Amino acid sequence: MNETRKFALETALRERPLVAILRGITPGEIDGVFDALVAAGFKLIEIPLNSPRAWDSIAAIAKRCPDDVVIGAGTVLDPEHAKRLADLDAPLLITPNTDPEVIRAGVEHGLAPMIGCMTPSEALAAAKAGASVLKLFPAARLGTGYFKDINAILPKGLPVLAVGGIDQSNMSEWHAHGVAGFGFGSNLYKPGRSAEDVGRVAAELVKEWQRLSEVAHYAEQQEREADA
Repeated sequence: MNETRKFALETALRERPLVAILRGITPGEIDGVFDALVAAGFKLIEIPLNSPRAWDSIAAIAKRCPDDVVIGAGTVLDPEHAKRLADLDAPLLITPNTDPEVIRAGVEHGLAPMIGCMTPSEALAAAKAGASVLKLFPAARLGTGYFKDINAILPKGLPVLAVGGIDQSNMSEWHAHGVAGFGFGSNLYKPGRSAEDVGRVAAELVKEWQRLSEVAHYAEQQEREADA
């Protein structure tokens, strides 16, 4: 990952850790949907490899990806895919599971492994292998109470994204429990949805994240003033 992408990733994870998951998207749709997401303010965009001609879609947007946006592949199950992503300057390597071999391949090629996990053993194994981000999946089925329990044993400073069943209605609850960010799938994009609709939903999600961030910032200020 070059320094420009590294800075973009660090900034996105700090300021707007929202991942658009475009499962099922086709090369014919990708340009319009990508532009709509970028215009709405999304900085992290994933194309799952079980989408039709996924590599063609990744290559198409990699050629014109803005400097402050980071793209990559989801549903990565093969370590050999790491080199292909590195060659395309698409540094997000996102998995649905915890496979140390895939993680190590991502690290070796300078990618950012965002690793799916559900149990404490999987989460700690992913962290040990070099995951940049953990992806709690399926988050909504597990619940915020489960996340609170598992988060207590995770390495401090390792971001955890809630993915699976997350939308505008439950972002606040998860954010209050300390999740670092979110991944959005079918509530944001599903095959056949117009770029205009994707952009509208994306803008609503970004707006909600900004609201939650402002609330958290205000609460921190109040706490500091109370301690002063």
